[in-house]
Amino acid sequence: MFVTATNVHTGRGRVFRNAELTPDVLLASACLPTLFRAMEIDGEPYWDGGYSGNPTITPLVRECDSHDTLLVAVNPVERPGTPRSAREILDRLNEVSFNATLLKELRMIALLRQVVDAGSSEGRKWAEMRIHLIASKVLADLGASSKFNAEWDFLCMLRDEGRRAAEAFLAANGQNIGKRSSIDLDILLQQV
Repeated sequence: MFVTATNVHTGRGRVFRNAELTPDVLLASACLPTLFRAMEIDGEPYWDGGYSGNPTITPLVRECDSHDTLLVAVNPVERPGTPRSAREILDRLNEVSFNATLLKELRMIALLRQVVDAGSSEGRKWAEMRIHLIASKVLADLGASSKFNAEWDFLCMLRDEGRRAAEAFLAANGQNIGKRSSIDLDILLQQV
């Protein structure tokens, strides 16, 4: 398991692995600085990992045997309409900033897949990597403030929607797992 937190001083992400996982690491990985004070780990302050890697994909390629990575979207990349109110603008800024690191990593993967030396061990891992995306329109319709909703009925709705989205993904793309990506990363290179 990999959990990322952002070092407040350096702005760089730190990836914590299984043996390093503690309640403080998990709290740091979700620490929004406008709501909570930074979590201190090993004498360093940390904020939410989404500021530096959301998620950090490199360890999945370098340290895991699987060639398939399933991403679960919790923030929509695209949203129709222009936000007008202060709340709508803040919600969209949150989505854009947290998606920016993921989109950069996916662009990097697309580029590396085109230029990497497939003969090298690490090069082969990048070239063979397959990316899949599970998304839900229901989550896209929720505002950022919904992330603070801890009511049982809401959490049950999220669980049920997650299961529905996973079933829809598997019905549409299950045959791609182990064979090919179900999203086209090269499109991201056209947008740069």
